[in-house]
Amino acid sequence: MTTKLAVSLPDELAEQARQAVREGRAASVSAYIADAMTQSARTRSISRLVADMRAEDGQPSEEDYAWARRALGVE
Repeated sequence: MTTKLAVSLPDELAEQARQAVREGRAASVSAYIADAMTQSARTRSISRLVADMRAEDGQPSEEDYAWARRALGVE
């Protein structure tokens, strides 16, 4: 199910959405905005998870960061 909404966007954001459609990165302006909202929700969810983990376990140590860099292959 979908709901049709009318929204106002700053000109530069509307142009970004139209450009994405022209370049084939989105099927429509609506699809572009829906994808952006989905990504935003995921980011907020991950941010809350990280905040909860830090509240429970504290800030990661330098050793933790070093391990993560090695595991990700970014050292």
